[in-house]
Amino acid sequence: MIPLAILIGLVVVIALIGLFFIAQYNGLVALRNRFKNAFAQIDVQLKRRYDLIPNLVETAKGYLKHESGTLEAVTQARNLAQGAGQKAAANPGDPDAMKSLATAEAGLTGALGRLMIVAEAYPDLKANQNMMALQEELTSTENKVAFSRQAYNDSVMAYNTKREVFPANIVAGMFNFAAASLFELENVAEREAPKVQF
Repeated sequence: MIPLAILIGLVVVIALIGLFFIAQYNGLVALRNRFKNAFAQIDVQLKRRYDLIPNLVETAKGYLKHESGTLEAVTQARNLAQGAGQKAAANPGDPDAMKSLATAEAGLTGALGRLMIVAEAYPDLKANQNMMALQEELTSTENKVAFSRQAYNDSVMAYNTKREVFPANIVAGMFNFAAASLFELENVAEREAPKVQF
């Protein structure tokens, strides 16, 4: 027969181990939810950006009649980026979804850059009040996307670090807490906010 003191001690040790695992699990869940929330903030800004682009194209369309290829490229790049954004929003930790989003965003940034270069040749378009307001909104949104991306990447780093360090890595392995992917730009030139000037 086991003495009562040893039995109580064993129950206390098992309870402490259980509480420890619960704390590790809850910490991982909290960090995972934090990076998902951080991506939701990126998603809000990207949607705002996607909503601005049709207005930009419509405003420019009257002036850039001979540049329909450029306008179509912007519209197509926007649609691709919007689709990739929806897939990434469904699972922000998915490496493939984040890579697709980064690639699509790079294409959109390039298409917008080409539109701005073409627009430089049209002084009436540069002076258009709607175009100037859209340019200001787009620049503001680009800055918000950059800040949101930084917050997301910080949250992903905290989550990934937590799931890799001992003893949380044991809990992460037991409950399939997969690594999350950073939202990184592949091209160094894309790391700067696009210059949108008229």
